[in-house]
Amino acid sequence: MGRRILVTGAARSTGRRLVGALAEDPEVERVVAVDDLEPAEPFPAKVEHLAVDLRSPALVRTVQSAGIDTCVHLGVTAEPRAAGGRATMKERNVLGTMQLLAAAYHAPDLRRLVLKSTTAVYGSSAADPALWTESMSHETPRHGFGKDAIEVEDYVRSFDRRRPDVAVTVLRLANQVGPTVDNPLTRYFELPVCPTVLGFDPRLQFLHEEDTAEVLLRATMGPAPHGTFNVAGDGVVLLSQAIRIAGKPPLPIPEPLVNRVAELVGRTVDFSPEQVRFLQFGRVADTSAAADQLGFVPKWTSLRAFEDFASRLDRLVTEEQVLRLEHEALDLLRRAVSWVGR
Repeated sequence: MGRRILVTGAARSTGRRLVGALAEDPEVERVVAVDDLEPAEPFPAKVEHLAVDLRSPALVRTVQSAGIDTCVHLGVTAEPRAAGGRATMKERNVLGTMQLLAAAYHAPDLRRLVLKSTTAVYGSSAADPALWTESMSHETPRHGFGKDAIEVEDYVRSFDRRRPDVAVTVLRLANQVGPTVDNPLTRYFELPVCPTVLGFDPRLQFLHEEDTAEVLLRATMGPAPHGTFNVAGDGVVLLSQAIRIAGKPPLPIPEPLVNRVAELVGRTVDFSPEQVRFLQFGRVADTSAAADQLGFVPKWTSLRAFEDFASRLDRLVTEEQVLRLEHEALDLLRRAVSWVGR
């Protein structure tokens, strides 16, 4: 009998890449692609599309009865607006994961569980270390996607203790970029002007979409690595450097006005407060464990990955767009000064 693999979040770009690669592998007998979204293109013939979300009883029945030996959980979302609101996003992320793991606990053939997590679990603050390692305490995110990711990891660790026969791999991925990636961070660099926090120039890491697919495939089909691993392209990119590569003018905002300007940007980009902090303080994770224990070193450095993403951007910024955003930022400043003077 060949491998039988269930992949959640399978209709998103990362999921489609992984499902396509698994379908081409002769060792794989069956792939169950779970997502309530319709894929942009039909899945390959070897793939069964289960069009449900993680809270569906149909998912529970499939995990327990289809002889699934590997579960790859990609179904944690970072975009509250796309999920239907923050409350719905949390329910899908946390409660959906709980239900998936409850089903997996009773799956007799399960031998491997892979979770696509995020370096957002470390948060972003002025007190951050120069490099985050996997063993460091990371209680900074109090809400949003980062907090969801922490809770999801906690439930996966609990599952790991109760099913020691299952190899559990947690991959904390840096911000993904690439020619086909569409997420809140890439949309920030697509804005005609990139707002920044005055006096801050954070260090950022990126992971190319090709390397994302490769590390997920290795964790799924290679030797079963047990543990938690940071994954990011080598090196760092300063925010000012990234904005320059993207060909967009920066718009420095005084720190007291950052949240107000973030609200303005949020009309265009599904932007959360934690992403604002990321663009103020940055985040850099140590990836040596992935290299030593997974044997995985990304082909794309952080800089080259971002350059590949930036190569598709529309660099035409009109003077009218610049003046409009500057006018809106100055208007916010006037209102803030007026409020302080009361």
